[in-house]
Amino acid sequence: MGRTGVHKTDVEKARNSIIAQGRHPSVDAVRIALGNTGSKTTISKYLRELEAESGGPVDRKTSISAALQNLVAQLAAQLEIEASSRIADISMESGEKDRQHSAEIEEVTAKHTQVKEKLDLTIAAIKQEIESHEQTNEALQKETMAHHTLAQQVIDLKERLAENDVHRQSLEEKHQHSRDALEHYRTSVKEQRDQDIRSHEQQVQQLQAELRQLQQTLVTKQNEITRLNQDGARWVAEISQAQKTIYDEQTSHRKLSSQIDALRAIEQRAKVLEPQLAEKDIKIKELETLLHQSVTASNSQKEQIHKMEVEQASAIAKIEAQQIMMVELRSLFASRITLGGGGAASDLPGK
Repeated sequence: MGRTGVHKTDVEKARNSIIAQGRHPSVDAVRIALGNTGSKTTISKYLRELEAESGGPVDRKTSISAALQNLVAQLAAQLEIEASSRIADISMESGEKDRQHSAEIEEVTAKHTQVKEKLDLTIAAIKQEIESHEQTNEALQKETMAHHTLAQQVIDLKERLAENDVHRQSLEEKHQHSRDALEHYRTSVKEQRDQDIRSHEQQVQQLQAELRQLQQTLVTKQNEITRLNQDGARWVAEISQAQKTIYDEQTSHRKLSSQIDALRAIEQRAKVLEPQLAEKDIKIKELETLLHQSVTASNSQKEQIHKMEVEQASAIAKIEAQQIMMVELRSLFASRITLGGGGAASDLPGK
């Protein structure tokens, strides 16, 4: 049994049917009769066995031409089998090469895609870096302007704070003077009272005679006490106002301290941004250097191409001039030969 499941009896039946139709039982004819099934090698083997069993060709009484035709058919079948095998091998090799070429093309395409993606990423990174640099510059300019504004505000606030300190010191001095005056008043009143008591104890006997005068003196003293009390109340009001002013100045001083702390934070942020800006400036300078080198190389190539074009035009002009000279020389040489024979060749230019 063949590998494809075709039996020798099936091949024999198909062969006999073809012979009965008056056709040559070739491998292809038998395979077609079998319904395009079976291996050509198996069918050819069975055909050779059947011919060997039948003692040669199908009809022993056929002529020599028929035998030759049979032999040619067998050779053709053998050649067809070998050709089919060779074609199958070539097809396999070609398929393998095609797969290798396809793999190489896919690899090259993948590399090209990767390079293109890297280039696109690089260009995008450069654009993003430039945009980031511009944004950083804008941020730095804004921070610089804000820094200058806040610095001026700090200077103004410091001046106001100094003025407030001076005013506060002045109010404290007035407050201290008021305290001193009030203490002096209290001391003087106490001393005066002590003195009056001592004088009263010493001059008890003279009080009756001087009662009227002392009453007047007492009225005067009471008026002075009233005036001093009024002055004391006024000084107390001024001291309260001074304390309120000092409290307001302390509140303003705390606000100024908060603003100064915010300004210090902004200065720290500006110091952090300055190294980043410097690093981005270095990257941009490197990119500009690469761009300048590329432009320089492109200009050099353009100059070389222009030089080569000039040299090519000059060479073409020389060739055309030489061709014209050759035509003239040939014409002159032909005319000399016509007029004077072979000796005219010595009159050619350059001879």
